[in-house]
Amino acid sequence: MLPLPAQHGAVSAYGLYRRWLRFGPGYRHYVREFDARERYDAKEWQAWQRSRLAVLLPAAAARVRYYRETWTQEERAAALAGRLDGLPLLEKEPVRADPEEFVREDVLVWPRVVFHTSGSTGTPVASILTPQEVRRALALRESRSARWAGVSFALPRATFSGRLVEPDPDSKGPFYRFNAVERQVYLSPYHLRAETAAAYVDALTRHRVQWLTGYAFSYYLLATFIRDQRLAAPPVKAVITTSEKVSPQMRAVMETAYGCRVYEEYSTVESAVFASECAHGRLHTSPDAAVVEILKPDGSACEPGEVGEVVATPLLREYQPLIRYRLGDLATWAPAACPCGRAMPVLNEVVGRVEDVVVGPDGRQMVRFHGIFVDQPHVREGQVIQETLHRIRVRVTATDGFGSRDVQDIIRRVQQRLGPSVEVIVECVDHIPRTASGKFQAVRSYIGAHAGPERQRAKLPD
Repeated sequence: MLPLPAQHGAVSAYGLYRRWLRFGPGYRHYVREFDARERYDAKEWQAWQRSRLAVLLPAAAARVRYYRETWTQEERAAALAGRLDGLPLLEKEPVRADPEEFVREDVLVWPRVVFHTSGSTGTPVASILTPQEVRRALALRESRSARWAGVSFALPRATFSGRLVEPDPDSKGPFYRFNAVERQVYLSPYHLRAETAAAYVDALTRHRVQWLTGYAFSYYLLATFIRDQRLAAPPVKAVITTSEKVSPQMRAVMETAYGCRVYEEYSTVESAVFASECAHGRLHTSPDAAVVEILKPDGSACEPGEVGEVVATPLLREYQPLIRYRLGDLATWAPAACPCGRAMPVLNEVVGRVEDVVVGPDGRQMVRFHGIFVDQPHVREGQVIQETLHRIRVRVTATDGFGSRDVQDIIRRVQQRLGPSVEVIVECVDHIPRTASGKFQAVRSYIGAHAGPERQRAKLPD
């Protein structure tokens, strides 16, 4: 292994390539385009999306092998007419099995950029993009996320992500690497514990970080350590969270610890959807990022406030088009427009993942199940694991004072939701393992979408 200074140097050298890839030719032009469209009204957005679909869908039907070979004659006709509603939903499995089947045959690209999803749901997917598409995605984040939060990718930042920053699980630190080219501190989500928290705060201070972005739960956990240990966190301008849902409790703890506002961002590695939080706390989807549908089990559109599955057709990418792509997320539309005046649709809530649904013995299905930990003062982290229809295992990392009353309260809360016949096992653990990409998974279900007749779908096949 390279000495630590050489590792920082290697990260910075790679940063030169990353800066070219993300902020190279076309980037500033894309930012201006996103800025210019921000105040479109609803009719302008509809017209813009129609014009994009009129180009994207016929090209997919003619130039992408998977669609050409699997769409029926009626579906191809719908594509040629630019109609999404006449096209089938796309599962992740075919994209995972052969991502090259979805690449445009008439476009030559070099270099091709390949991103892999974490596979936390068992379905890792390889996304193949052009450098221009990567820049377009970053320009969107700059225009509609960073700037809305009063920051910029031009400012020093810290990132919690799935990078294996420190390969030694027993490392004594440091638990970050520094990309001097972008003034970016890569933080390791795998080593964050009470005894290492001060070293993380020191890294933020040492490199004069001005904003934080990345895994929501990692920043929340660090915030709890800052609070409990009374660490002096450096002043930062904003926290923009990604990848994981932010609860009101998490938001309050982070805003107190970091002394700034927390903004939530909802997106995917595939650049399949993008939503960002405005100054009014509303989560706006960007219509120039994707056509987003929230669908009922029968395939019809959900009404505002009604939980449904998120299906997206990305408009940022053309080289590997994903048409009516099932993200595996559950969400609801907001019932009213946002006071900020933007005509971008508002998500009331990203509820969770299809795979995170907890199923009761009687077939009832519940999301937001991690809510059992609300107002549990002695639980630092909690994870719900559904092992069978009749057995729930709850793992907790506890603070001082956790005892039999807390255990009985957790059991009561679970049985309150699922019924008294469900066995609840509460385990105190030192650390709850992250996924392969370092994410915290609050709910894990081994039952999933195949439990009970209620999960059978007419037009949303499992």
